[in-house]
Amino acid sequence: MDMGASNTHAGMPPAASGFRRAAYHIDRWIGHLTEGLGAILVVAETVILFAGVVARYVFDSPIFWTDELSAFLFLWLAMLGTVVALRSDGHMRLTTLVNWVRPGLGGWFNSVAALVVVAFVLEILMPAREYVDEAQYVELTSLGISEGWRAVSLLLGMGLAAIIAILRLIETTTWRGFALAVLAVGGIGLLLWLGKPQLMAMGFGSLFVFFIVIVGICVAIGVPIAFAFGISTMSYLSLTTETPLSVVVNRMDDGMSNLLLLSVPMFVFLGLLMEMTGIARVMVAFLVTLVGHVKGGLSYVLLGAMYLVSGISGSKAADMAAVAPVLFPEMRRRGQHPGELASLLATSSAMSETIPPSLVLITIGSVTNVSISALFTGGLLPALVAAIALVVVAWWRGRSEDTAGRVRAPGKEILRTFLIAAPGLTLPFVIRAAVVRGIATATEVSTVGVVYTIFLGLVVYRQFDWKRIYPLLVETVALTGAVMLIVGTATAMSWGLTQSGFSQWLVTQMAGVPGGTFGFMSITIVAFIILGSVLEGIPAILLFGPLLLPVARSMGVHEVHYSIVVILAMGIGLFAPPFGVGFYGACAIGKISPDDAIWRIWPYIFALCVALVIVAMFPWLSIGFL
Repeated sequence: MDMGASNTHAGMPPAASGFRRAAYHIDRWIGHLTEGLGAILVVAETVILFAGVVARYVFDSPIFWTDELSAFLFLWLAMLGTVVALRSDGHMRLTTLVNWVRPGLGGWFNSVAALVVVAFVLEILMPAREYVDEAQYVELTSLGISEGWRAVSLLLGMGLAAIIAILRLIETTTWRGFALAVLAVGGIGLLLWLGKPQLMAMGFGSLFVFFIVIVGICVAIGVPIAFAFGISTMSYLSLTTETPLSVVVNRMDDGMSNLLLLSVPMFVFLGLLMEMTGIARVMVAFLVTLVGHVKGGLSYVLLGAMYLVSGISGSKAADMAAVAPVLFPEMRRRGQHPGELASLLATSSAMSETIPPSLVLITIGSVTNVSISALFTGGLLPALVAAIALVVVAWWRGRSEDTAGRVRAPGKEILRTFLIAAPGLTLPFVIRAAVVRGIATATEVSTVGVVYTIFLGLVVYRQFDWKRIYPLLVETVALTGAVMLIVGTATAMSWGLTQSGFSQWLVTQMAGVPGGTFGFMSITIVAFIILGSVLEGIPAILLFGPLLLPVARSMGVHEVHYSIVVILAMGIGLFAPPFGVGFYGACAIGKISPDDAIWRIWPYIFALCVALVIVAMFPWLSIGFL
């Protein structure tokens, strides 16, 4: 899965260089505008949410309009972020096939993918306009302004996305490639339109066509997942039902307007600040003094560091990037195989999926109405079980390591590094305690962490690069847009599946699997390992979490326990080769060839699977402290 941020452009054929140069400059102008506005919104959201915490908890005088204003600005942030992510190639997409085929064919796939993006955003513009017209007659209670001012962000965001997508086609595609892409996309669209009577008569068969075949083809050729979900949902509803397409925009708005998801940009920004201020570095330094001298000691340090740091940034790439550069050079000097390092990094990331405040925990809680606080509490022990399983493998693999010349750090050194790291070490516990004790909501607590991290960077560690703040804000905007558009289109797709009757059919089928609860949990584990490797975590959970959780409840499985099992299974799939894209991300961050790691990771994957079975068999590990 590619979530890189690259602003590079393909070379421009001489015949159209002037035309493409104009497109490039318009593209850049839109980019500067959306990035600047998005950065301002991230700062504004941080200030508003933190002010709400201070007013309520410190002065016992809550500000009643903060939530409504935050939600108002959040939709604008999400839509501007969609445009920023589209410009920087930051939307989640699968690039395995594109990179595997010959360059010419890969380039054509990219052209078709870009044209699918154009088709979706153009298709949704008119329904978005209708939705804005309907929303303008609704008034926001606290702010006293029309709901239309918030809804217009959807229209503007999709409009700018359409312009950017078209400009990118102009900048990067030859006329021949463009014509062939139009023929392919137009031809498929025409076939679907001519086959409308047959599709309407197929019943559930049409779901297979739109949500399996079309989504699968789109994802395979590199269409960003959010747009693949969107185009399939719009096409299904327009060709097989009489449902007005403005409903799709309405469902996207509902999905993206959940205030719990406002913690996404806040935690992303927090994680980036932690890396910039050196908090992750001092945490690792302290762990090294504790166990760095023993056999496999740095492997234990890596696992411990991922347990402490992971989940705070909302991005697995950010978590891995905070730890790997600090530890990998020394691990290499100690003779550890490069493949071992990538294997540890990937599986420790999978292990930490349930460690709060994980973005996946927040997402599944928001779409299934499961308590975020309960998920935060329930995720710690299962992650510890997985960490212990990885420690066992790391011990076994490192038992022959040469420790000659290494000495235990003296007590004074341990104390010194602890005192330096102590302020940073308290951050994860402050965040978790603030939510559990009701000091701040899951959304607000991220801003407490941001303010605390800024204080540490300025006053304690004195490592705060003001020049990096704007790029960090832009990166936050892009990741927010990428995640929230998936949330929106997946919510619309889930609604479409529910209206078709598929959800009820799925509930009936899953409830009748052999083996009762044991059979249901077994199928869940296998299904989400596969889905995690193909769709990545958040899209898989957004699509299938709301459908399967009611089945789990009906079979007597606790909702928190089921959620934790689903997230761990998804994490294993995400980081398991050959399809798990997180594995390749870990290799890229560690600058290690996947060929060096693909055979060394399996003992760690097996250990995670054993840990997952233990967690599934003993619900107390997830719900014992609720």
